[in-house]
Amino acid sequence: MIDYARTDVGRVRAHNQDYLYSSSSPIGDLENLYLVADGMGGHKAGDFASRFLVECMIDYLQMESAPGPEELFRDGIRCANEQLYEKSLSSPELSGMGTTLVAATIKNNTLYVANVGDSRLYLYRSGELSQITRDHSYVEEMVRLGRMIRGSREYQEKKNLITRAVGTSRRVEADFFKVPLAAGDLILLCSDGLTNMLTDREIGAALGGGQTIQEKVEELIGEANNNGGRDNIAVVLVDPQISEVKPC
Repeated sequence: MIDYARTDVGRVRAHNQDYLYSSSSPIGDLENLYLVADGMGGHKAGDFASRFLVECMIDYLQMESAPGPEELFRDGIRCANEQLYEKSLSSPELSGMGTTLVAATIKNNTLYVANVGDSRLYLYRSGELSQITRDHSYVEEMVRLGRMIRGSREYQEKKNLITRAVGTSRRVEADFFKVPLAAGDLILLCSDGLTNMLTDREIGAALGGGQTIQEKVEELIGEANNNGGRDNIAVVLVDPQISEVKPC
C-alpha cells in the first residue's frame, strides 16, 4: 500500500482549518487509517475543531475494539462529537465550531468509509472517477429532491452551506459505505478546497497520469491554487495495490 497526504492553505485564506491523517500502519484494530477534516467557525475555532476531531478519533481507535470498521467509525465519531460539542460550550471563542469528516480504512480488499459534511472520498477505477460519499450540504439535498440543478447559479452561490457537521450538536449521524476494491484502484479523500476549484473531470485527469502518488497529489493542489485557491486544500491519495491474483 502506498499513500501520500498534504494540506495547503490556498491562495486566499490566512489560516489553515483543514487537518488530515494518513497511516498505512495499524491503528488499534484497523490495518490502516485515513482521515480528512475541514473545520468551520472563527480562525481559532475551525483550527481547533478539525485537529481535535482527528486526534480524538485516533485516540479512540487505538484503544477500543468492535466487530468491524463500520462499528469502530460509528462509535469513534459519536465519542468525538460529544467531546467536541462540550468543548464548544466551554469557551466563547469556540462557540458554534464544527468540522466535516471523511474517514477510510481498507481490510481484506474492501474499502470502509464514513463521512459527515461535504469533504469527499472518490474511487478512481479504469479511467473513471466516482464519488463514494454523499455531501451533507443544502445544495445536494435540493438536488436530490429535484428542486435545484447541480452547477446552476443558485447551486454555486449556496454550495458552502452544509447540513451536518461534527461538534455542532449533541448528536450527529454519519453515512457509511463499503466498496470492494479491484486491481489498479486509487482512493482520494479531500476537502472542498479541492472540489470547489476542480471539476471531477479535472481531478480524474490528474489521477490518470503516469506520475507517482506524491506527484499526483502535488498536481491536484497546484491546479486548485492555479484556479484561485479560495479555500484550504486537503488531499490524501491511496494506492491499495490490490493484486489481480486472488488467493486459492
